[in-house]
Amino acid sequence: MAKAEAKTAVLANGLRYKTKASGSPFAAAASFGGATMSCFMCGKHRARSLMGTRKVAGKSQTVCAPSCKALDEASRPAT
Repeated sequence: MAKAEAKTAVLANGLRYKTKASGSPFAAAASFGGATMSCFMCGKHRARSLMGTRKVAGKSQTVCAPSCKALDEASRPAT
């Protein structure tokens, strides 16, 4: 996801503040299935429909399904 460019403004007292548009790129969609979660293994945010659970260190964690590498290759544009 591309971040919006932050704009800076210098105040009269010399302090510089960054401003950005309000809201979150990870805001939940209208339905629960449209929300994103981060993968425990690679850390990338993906739609919940692309996630699965796997036991890691004795606890179920949300990970990319079927694998992080497979989803990265599928999301790359064909050349």
